Amino acid sequence: MSTESSTTLIGDVKTTVEKTEKKKAIQPLAFGVYYWTVVSVAVAGLLDSIYLAISHYRIYTDIGYESFCAISRAINCDTVSQSPYAIFIGLPVPVWGVLGYVFALFLIIPAGMKSAHRKRIWALLVAVSIFYSAYSVFLAVISHVYIHSYCFMCILNYGINFLLLYYSWLIRRRYDPDPYLVSLREDFVFLRRNRRLTASMLASFAVGTIILWTNFPVYWKLQPPFSSEEMSTGFTQEGYPWIGAEDADLVITEFADYLCFQCSKTYYFLRKLMNRYPGRIKIIHRHFPMDSRFNPIVKIPLHEGAGRLALLAIYAETEGKFWPLSDYLFANARETDQIDLRAVAEIFRLDYEKLRRSFGKTTIRLKLHHDIMDGLKMGVTGTPAFLIDGKLYSAQIPAEILSRVMD
Repeated sequence: MSTESSTTLIGDVKTTVEKTEKKKAIQPLAFGVYYWTVVSVAVAGLLDSIYLAISHYRIYTDIGYESFCAISRAINCDTVSQSPYAIFIGLPVPVWGVLGYVFALFLIIPAGMKSAHRKRIWALLVAVSIFYSAYSVFLAVISHVYIHSYCFMCILNYGINFLLLYYSWLIRRRYDPDPYLVSLREDFVFLRRNRRLTASMLASFAVGTIILWTNFPVYWKLQPPFSSEEMSTGFTQEGYPWIGAEDADLVITEFADYLCFQCSKTYYFLRKLMNRYPGRIKIIHRHFPMDSRFNPIVKIPLHEGAGRLALLAIYAETEGKFWPLSDYLFANARETDQIDLRAVAEIFRLDYEKLRRSFGKTTIRLKLHHDIMDGLKMGVTGTPAFLIDGKLYSAQIPAEILSRVMD
């Protein structure tokens, strides 16, 4: 054998030995590191969902609340929470998220038992995580296609779901060499062997879910505290409809859009104040639909259909049904693609044919045009807007003004 061949052979052996020693030097992390990482990911998802649930509640109940991630029209957690897609089978989506992460944690608990031998439950958790991740994709599509806005904290939640899937898959790959379906079957066998723990966790989870689902307050259904027919109403000298006290301490002229969530929220908040402090507030309604087909300031599709809803309300005004119909539109218009005119005519005892033809009447369209032009002259650029003592306020009424009528 030549010297050159011997040198090559020795080099190859040396390289092989080095690779073997390097492999021996690389040790997998302890099982506890993986286990507590998964627990931390699930807890992070739980905390994120709790925040989103609290934020959803405050958006509907706190007149001055705005989440920190209401950054723009495209990135806005509040816009996502305000959409009807934020409610699923009678509960807010983040509340379902809370339940989902609690369920995941219930599964992770037995995975840390010695009898699990580091193998059990992970195949089942992979299946659960696949469902969570698929649901995240579904919600992301809804945000993109229908809401046209994204929630930063929701996106964080989606990432957590994929992390939960990744780590569950990684642990199963590291500690469980069996085929997936075999492991999944063994996971159910393991749970059956520990039926006392399994039954107590599943029973408590099921009972808690049912109690929550059947008793959860429907706070997102904005409803006035009383019927408009119970309040004093009338028209100003200029012909604008008002409700409340004729000689009030606080007179608010509101420019509103029936498809604007904040308009609905403020509308019902003011009605609650009127109920609590009778005789002290007067609201004058003006129309300002953010509909590009009616409002020249709107250059992109925004609240399409809001203009026709305003025309509908103006016609109801001529029939003495303005305020009851306003209640109806604020409560229902955002939750449906189109208001059923026949249903409206039946509910409010209006002539359907007259109602249908009213959309083309010049007098009704001119009245809407007049409201919009007045709003633009006063500086209204969005809804809601409030004119109080000759000063215009956008989006919210300052607390110091409302305090004038509060005890």
